[in-house]
Amino acid sequence: MWDYSEKVLDHYRNPRNVGKIDNADLIGEAGSLACGDSLKLYLKLDGNKIVDAKFQTFGCGSAVASSSILTEMIIGKTLDEAKRITNKDIADELGGLPQEKMHCSVMGHEALEDALKKYYGEEIEEDLPAQSADKIVCTCFNVTENQIWEAIKVNNLKTVEEVTNYTKAGGACGRCKGTIQDIIDTYYKAENKKEDAPLTATQKILKISKVIEQQISPELQKDGGDIEFVDLEGNKVKVKLTGMCQGCKNSRMTIKTFVESILKDKVDKNLEVEQV
Repeated sequence: MWDYSEKVLDHYRNPRNVGKIDNADLIGEAGSLACGDSLKLYLKLDGNKIVDAKFQTFGCGSAVASSSILTEMIIGKTLDEAKRITNKDIADELGGLPQEKMHCSVMGHEALEDALKKYYGEEIEEDLPAQSADKIVCTCFNVTENQIWEAIKVNNLKTVEEVTNYTKAGGACGRCKGTIQDIIDTYYKAENKKEDAPLTATQKILKISKVIEQQISPELQKDGGDIEFVDLEGNKVKVKLTGMCQGCKNSRMTIKTFVESILKDKVDKNLEVEQV
């Protein structure tokens, strides 16, 4: 028996924003009835802001809950803000999902991504294997190589079983499991090469900005504070604390240690943080 959070059960029993938006500005789709789960996401825009979102889904309770919470997460957000939502964010917002049901959060992310690509006209992300644009790996569930690659990247997946939990690939006949393992090996081989190559100053700044925005700032905001990246001089990262963090004199060293440890781990072990 799988263990579901109260939030998952609530959104399954009382799903929000179910239905269709007539004359929707964007529509995103993911999954298929033939594979057992499908989702259609409707978005209404005011400029670049999502003012309404509804969904129609066919699937299990986790699929309903993931779709329901996703609509709540994106209503009121700009398209740029919605673009940064990952399947992990959806699962976390639900208080977690059983590993065997993580593919439901992935389906929600894919539907959102499908809708946004129609707006931005985006191509496949540059770090995905270009040669595999439409290559189907799992014919049982119609899962492409790019979908598997993206799931591995976002969720740090290391095994074929984890990939199956997140994408359903390999969950039926199993003939594609060897190919899935090859994709995992190729992904981490490429990642290791990236880690070995020194970052340029521009790459380092971009990576620092991303880590601060996506990992450090959300943690500080939980206590009413925030952080801004100001500049990079050599290996010295200059930041500005705002909100509640600005006046926390007794905890500044703790905050500096917290920020510095994450940047050392995620960007460069030689970085030092300086408050300005």
